[in-house]
Amino acid sequence: MCVDCNCGRSDSEAVVVSGVSDRPDPDRLDHHHSSPLDSSHDHPPHDHLPADHQHVEAAVPLSLQSPLPSRSLTLTDRLLAHNDAQAAVNRQRFAAAGVTVVNLLSSPGSGKTALLEQLARSSRVAMAVIVGDLATDNDARRLRAAGLPAVQITTGQACHLDAAMVQRAVDALEAQGQPLAELELLLIENVGNLVCPAAYDLGESLRLVLLAAGEGEDKPLKYPALFHSADLVVISKSDLAAAVAFDRPQALRAITTVAPKARVFECSARTGAGIEALLEALLPLPLPSKSLPA
Repeated sequence: MCVDCNCGRSDSEAVVVSGVSDRPDPDRLDHHHSSPLDSSHDHPPHDHLPADHQHVEAAVPLSLQSPLPSRSLTLTDRLLAHNDAQAAVNRQRFAAAGVTVVNLLSSPGSGKTALLEQLARSSRVAMAVIVGDLATDNDARRLRAAGLPAVQITTGQACHLDAAMVQRAVDALEAQGQPLAELELLLIENVGNLVCPAAYDLGESLRLVLLAAGEGEDKPLKYPALFHSADLVVISKSDLAAAVAFDRPQALRAITTVAPKARVFECSARTGAGIEALLEALLPLPLPSKSLPA
């Protein structure tokens, strides 16, 4: 998991807010290790932090080495503690501004951006979006075209957003002329990933997880940590359910098993079905003073 290998580093060289970086990161070079067992061993690039992360070449077969769980747990605890501290700062900032913040998580292609576009078309409340992707600002441009103030976070190789990235994105949003205090709803479109984002608190008010019709009714059982953390679960692309032979009862059973307290909604970004009910769940106490003028 990425909290162990530090791919979530969020310094200014690794992450670009509201833009796509064409600057190479010297700390993110492909590398190869040889060992007595495999002279061609290689694996995907990831960050190196000298104080926290070191590679030790194997002198004996891996199966004979003793594991080092205490080292791994120490690193994980330190990373998450740092993130949680920043998340607490974010949460205080959001509460002071009176804005509801939603962390939107799902696998790639499940319809996060399309859902946000439909929310923008269907609501008169003041909202903005922070978008996380490994590369490109395609989603942010789509959302701006839909009328939403949007800031793009391009993470490079980090497979999730963290609280520090969100803090900088909020600063960028305000620098672009969108004060946080004038928003009623701030939506954070996390990086498409069903594993690592579950571990990172961003300071959000609500966590919303998408399960697209057709991507697997048992997905909540395969990725329980993410779905268990959800306040709301949206079955997206509901207009495709019949075409892809979506087993609705099986999907609902899986969701209920893993996330019994989560509220479940069935929505179609294409037809608008279920969007109004979802908006009411996101804003149970609307603030008329922050609503957009008619």
